[in-house]
Amino acid sequence: MKRSPLNDIIIRGCRVNNLKGIDLDIPRGELVVITGVSGSGKSSLAFDTLYAEGQRRYVDSLSSYARQFLMRMKKPECDQIKNLPPAVAIEQRVVSRNPRSTVGTSSEIDDYLRVLMARVGKLYSPISGELVKRHTAADVVEAAHQIPIDSKLYILA
Repeated sequence: MKRSPLNDIIIRGCRVNNLKGIDLDIPRGELVVITGVSGSGKSSLAFDTLYAEGQRRYVDSLSSYARQFLMRMKKPECDQIKNLPPAVAIEQRVVSRNPRSTVGTSSEIDDYLRVLMARVGKLYSPISGELVKRHTAADVVEAAHQIPIDSKLYILA
């Protein structure tokens, strides 16, 4: 993928914790490492700015019903943050000894995705590829009329 500066995450005038009005362009779609001496603002930039704003924007995009169940993060003190996608942060510790734990369960993003998919997701049959929908009694009768006369028809309930 060719990098375009137009897609960079742009941070202007960031004043979170010990960050003093920094301006920064971070390329998207690339591995970016934040390094520095102790107290230089690495965590303030990564967690208190990028993660907090990405998470806040994601939660704001949900319905008011869904938002009532989710924790809201404080808006970071910055003049401008542009092109920031939704964010997930995973702590460097073992949160569960369950072998079925995934990034989704340990970051709790699976809860957000479940709410999102329940609201906007569409289910398609893996066999026919058709949209799965609720059928009415009339739909069932119409399908039964399409079956050849000499065929057996089982109605199970």
